[in-house]
Amino acid sequence: MKPSEIFDVAGKSALIAGASGAFGAVAARTLAEAGCRLTLTGGNADALEAVAGECRELGAAVATVNARPESERAADGFVESAVEAHGRLDILVVASGINRVAKIDEMAPETFAEVMDANVTQSWLLARAATRRMRAQGDGGKIVLVSSARGLLGHPAGYTAYCASKAAVDGIVKALGCELGPTGITVNAIAPTVFRSPLTEWMFEDTPESTKVREGFLTRLPKGRLGEPEDLAGPLLFLASRASDFYTGHILYADGGYTAG
Repeated sequence: MKPSEIFDVAGKSALIAGASGAFGAVAARTLAEAGCRLTLTGGNADALEAVAGECRELGAAVATVNARPESERAADGFVESAVEAHGRLDILVVASGINRVAKIDEMAPETFAEVMDANVTQSWLLARAATRRMRAQGDGGKIVLVSSARGLLGHPAGYTAYCASKAAVDGIVKALGCELGPTGITVNAIAPTVFRSPLTEWMFEDTPESTKVREGFLTRLPKGRLGEPEDLAGPLLFLASRASDFYTGHILYADGGYTAG
């Protein structure tokens, strides 16, 4: 098989949850350019339609669902929508999630639970819904969750909820990798560090505060720069294609070497 063929996902049906967010939009554009048929979901209707429009301009067939996977019914409905639109489901990317920053003595239990629900429970519900469909199809599939370097490393700024949630996502990936190994369904995660997005754009600016924060962070980043959206495209395509058929239960750190030191 030619190297280009093992990365070929043309014609595959991909469901991207959280496509209205920064990483979800990268995933949507990457898989659209690679020839996938897409089902995009997200809570921000305007942002979701903007991403869907970009993907259609790239030639992709796109269905959208303006909702978050806040319940079992919603998660199952996302998968049903993908099957209705494109006949099957081959790839699931879960890019939805939140962060709430507060020191532990200032964080309300409800806030901690909110982060765990959005990042852990909803990832689990979507993985379960996709697994059921992929098992029924009988020819494998690709599940890609989004973790973070914070699933491995702590943070002093009040990240107890976020770090715990991403560590739990890592646990789901490893457990499902073991559980689903015989089925041909692979389960992996991409774990980025800071990359350019609407939420982090301030770190790329040349203000005194941004420069101080950025330069301090870069002292711990071997590559010497912050991440760009295209840095996530290659790992995603790898995990969504046949190139990763022998890889499951892995956390792929797209972090410029941050977790290596």
